[in-house]
Amino acid sequence: MLVNLSNQIGSILLITVYIGGLLLIAEILNRLHKTDSELTRKIVHIGTGNVILLAWWLNITSDVILLAVITASIVAIASYYLPILPSVNSVGRHSLGTLFYAISIGILTALFWHEGEKQFTAIGILIMSYGDGMAALIGQKWGKHKYQLLGNKKSWEGSLTMTLVSILVVISIFGIVATIQTKLFIIALLIGIFATILETFSSFGIDNLTVPVICGILAYYLQNIFTIN
Repeated sequence: MLVNLSNQIGSILLITVYIGGLLLIAEILNRLHKTDSELTRKIVHIGTGNVILLAWWLNITSDVILLAVITASIVAIASYYLPILPSVNSVGRHSLGTLFYAISIGILTALFWHEGEKQFTAIGILIMSYGDGMAALIGQKWGKHKYQLLGNKKSWEGSLTMTLVSILVVISIFGIVATIQTKLFIIALLIGIFATILETFSSFGIDNLTVPVICGILAYYLQNIFTIN
């Protein structure tokens, strides 16, 4: 038991160092080099998603993850009212996206952080971190074909990126735990399209909650329907 506790503490320290380093890099870029705030925010957004892979690899328990989620949620609420970590929150608008991000990790952990089901937590979080993060960056830099739905301004380039990255995430994660099969590509395509729709109709950062949670649940049911193993 003491060995297991020691391993958990060591794993927590490793993840803490990773997150701390990520935030430090973002803050340095934001403050010293005057890097675009959206870019630094997305660096943190994308990089934070890797924590779920570290937690999976290091076999972090669900209790530890949920405790971290509570802590992150408190920090997110405080940063909503106070100028904490401007590289994460300076997006020119008031958003609860960081809080929703933390909550989504908690929900997916509570639902799927069991032996044989952790892939669904990973799929949901990585679609959010990589899919949404890359879609925003690509759309901002190369998005020439704009469209607007319910007040949300998007680009076809960004939306296509969201779909393609989501598909790659699904295939990559399922590839770790299952055999690559033709029907896996069907599942990945369905999830990719659904993730893009959810991201397109989001407002106030709510996609940080709806995209990961719904995509994780959808992946779970589609695996059972198509019997991927």
